[in-house]
Amino acid sequence: MAHTTQTPHRTPLRRISQGSLFRLSRSGAYPDAPHGLGFIQPAMTEFLDEAEALQTNMEGMKHLSDSLATFNESFASWLYVMNMNALTTDWMQTPLPESFELAKKRAGEQFRTRHLDVTNDFCAEESAIAAAEAMKHAREAEEQARRARHLADQSAFTEMTEPDTTYMGNTTTATGASAASGKSGSIPKKKVGAKPKMTAKEKKERSMEIDRIVSCLPLEFRGSDPSLRRNMETVIEGLLAAPGNTVKLHDLIKPPDLNQARVNKCLIALVNRKVVKKDNSTGTVLYSWVGIP
Repeated sequence: MAHTTQTPHRTPLRRISQGSLFRLSRSGAYPDAPHGLGFIQPAMTEFLDEAEALQTNMEGMKHLSDSLATFNESFASWLYVMNMNALTTDWMQTPLPESFELAKKRAGEQFRTRHLDVTNDFCAEESAIAAAEAMKHAREAEEQARRARHLADQSAFTEMTEPDTTYMGNTTTATGASAASGKSGSIPKKKVGAKPKMTAKEKKERSMEIDRIVSCLPLEFRGSDPSLRRNMETVIEGLLAAPGNTVKLHDLIKPPDLNQARVNKCLIALVNRKVVKKDNSTGTVLYSWVGIP
């Protein structure tokens, strides 16, 4: 009887899953894979690095949270202090509703004052223009009257000398000419009153006074514009030489150099500097000399 060898019974092994570590270690696709669990070392090293990075980020988040908490506490304390300060402090200079009403009233008064000044200046300019036109017409009328008198004198001279020339010849003509010359010489000439002359000392004092006043005016009157400085000096001299140191605007106009616009500009600068006082209470704009104290 032959001896038979019986194979011992063994529990069959479970099928290895595709993702098991053993299959990964024994797979033919990775012949260089380490034996056993040695392949886990690189994966664990990478996992450790990522864990350390996560810990660092969490510590940064904690630090940020602590900083925000500190800021919030400080800011809340500051807001509380400001609120308590506002509740316990009296602001004496805080504008009241009456302050806004007063500001509106002052603004309205300033606007009305500027409007009134502009209106007065415009009226003064119109008055000056009308006065200049009237003076021009008066000069033209006077010139025409003078020409008429001259023509009348020539006609009378001709009528008086013609008979003498007819009957007496050249001698009579000479006598008529001498008579005519005597007649023309007998016409009295109108003497114009001369202004009192100033002494050298008075001229020097007047010049020093004008320089002192001009030095207090804006830059354009102090030499930036030489013609404007000369106009200002002429206006000041006209004010000082006027009776009572009071003049009208058209009294200072001396064309062509000192026209109305230049005179008005100089007077405005003097009024703003309070060297000259402007008065229109009588219906006529008058400028009175005050001077610099």
